[in-house]
Amino acid sequence: MTATTTAEGGRLSHRQILTVLSGLMLGMFLAALDQTIVSSAMKTIADELHGQSLQAWATTAYLITATLSTPLYGKLSDLFGRKPMYLTAISLFLAGSLASGFASSMYELAAFRAFQGLGAGGLMSLALAIITDITAPRERSKYQGYFMAVFGISSVAGPVVGGFFAGLDSFAGVTGWRWVFLVNVPIALAALVVVSKVLNLPHTRVRQRVDFLGAGALTLGLVPLLIVAEEGREWGWGSPASLAMYAVGLIGVALFVWQERRMGDAALLPLRLFRRPVFRVATLVTVIQGAGMFGAMMSLPLYLQIVKGASPTQAGLQMLPLTLGIMVASLGSGAVISRTGRYKAFAVAGLGLMAAALFGLSTIGAATPLGVVMTIAFVIGLGLGASMQTLQLAATNDVDPQDVGVATSSATFFRQIGGTAGTAVFLSILFGTVGDRIAAAVRSAMATPSYVAALAQHPEFAQQMASGGVDVNDTSFLAHLDPVLARPILDGFAGSMSTVFLVGGIVLTVGFALVWFLKEKPLSDKSAMEQRSEREALALAH
Repeated sequence: MTATTTAEGGRLSHRQILTVLSGLMLGMFLAALDQTIVSSAMKTIADELHGQSLQAWATTAYLITATLSTPLYGKLSDLFGRKPMYLTAISLFLAGSLASGFASSMYELAAFRAFQGLGAGGLMSLALAIITDITAPRERSKYQGYFMAVFGISSVAGPVVGGFFAGLDSFAGVTGWRWVFLVNVPIALAALVVVSKVLNLPHTRVRQRVDFLGAGALTLGLVPLLIVAEEGREWGWGSPASLAMYAVGLIGVALFVWQERRMGDAALLPLRLFRRPVFRVATLVTVIQGAGMFGAMMSLPLYLQIVKGASPTQAGLQMLPLTLGIMVASLGSGAVISRTGRYKAFAVAGLGLMAAALFGLSTIGAATPLGVVMTIAFVIGLGLGASMQTLQLAATNDVDPQDVGVATSSATFFRQIGGTAGTAVFLSILFGTVGDRIAAAVRSAMATPSYVAALAQHPEFAQQMASGGVDVNDTSFLAHLDPVLARPILDGFAGSMSTVFLVGGIVLTVGFALVWFLKEKPLSDKSAMEQRSEREALALAH
């Protein structure tokens, strides 16, 4: 019997919690790292597999399965226990990573990434559910701060490691880009060993039906909407294909709501949770925060790479201030919440800082000093670190102990939905406006003798501009273009990105306004595991 199973009354010591945490952080690092490491290497991967036009499907397939499996893991772990479901998630992710590392076509890669996503859906949500099980809400923030640190480190390490492997011809006898996936294998194996050894928590199996029909309806509702979120810019948001996706998605969502009402407590996402005011407000703000957060974290590296000319590796390192901000705010707010029991102020301040930072980013241009951009990134990190874990804490503190898994996975699920929608909208704004912004900047530049002289020295570029302008889908030519000719193009991109950041700031301002309605429910001094243990003892006594 391990130390974790001998805890009296369901309470674990600080040392026991840290032991469990070591396994959870490995699992969460896998999921968080994969989100960023693949994106920086995807162009190279698509070139190697001769599938540039298909690369979006490798991302979309992963996104679909990861998003859909998230609430399912939460519910199944409530029914069958956290440990078997967490080991299942790590194993699926391990198998998917290994297969992806040996894919021979983009179609194969998309299929293997979909399999990998089945595991990813449980890695983050179950880690948060387990820490909710074993820690009291009053002290949970200081432990969730470690998770936020993992999230922040992976956001920097991903582009750096992905860019490094993508730039190698081979490593240990294997093509460089394949290590983007194979690097997950040793981490996943270590996580399996650690979790198998230390995660031995009591679980009373609940006899309840699994809501497979709800899972099917959710799939019907979300898959078309996720596909159109990824492909809508290419298809056109009002095209027949997009309209068909909207229609099927809405039918699926309606069927899902009907099925969840019918299933009651056995539902995949019990609707009674949304009758709780704290859970409802925290979840709504989480969706909005997800949109703003992913919008910022997607747009800022694009600014650094396109406008400032950084490589993916350099852009990852330039995001270090954001990671530092996350770590400072998450660990600091966790310590204060543990000492005082008050948390609402951090949610309010976090959303406010993120909104202000995005408004700050909306003022930057091609000539803005890098130090200014990195300072604003630090402020985004402060806001994210202060609010993200606090909203999760508020939501899980408002539910019954038996609903911890589904409540935690719901928060992760809705953040992903918000992030997917935000990314789709922000990319559409960026590429929908950049052509006109570049054209306007070029017209202004044509009035300057230096630009006209540079254009005369590069007749091929002048002909390209006259025949159709630049291809905004491939900006690699900017690295070799005359700086005088490149400047209006960079100004055009910077102008469009300013619009993206402005919209992101407005979205987060809505979240900032709503978070004031979050009621500060007193934090319990007992973990979900302790509360369940007490209820079981009381039931036996009667």
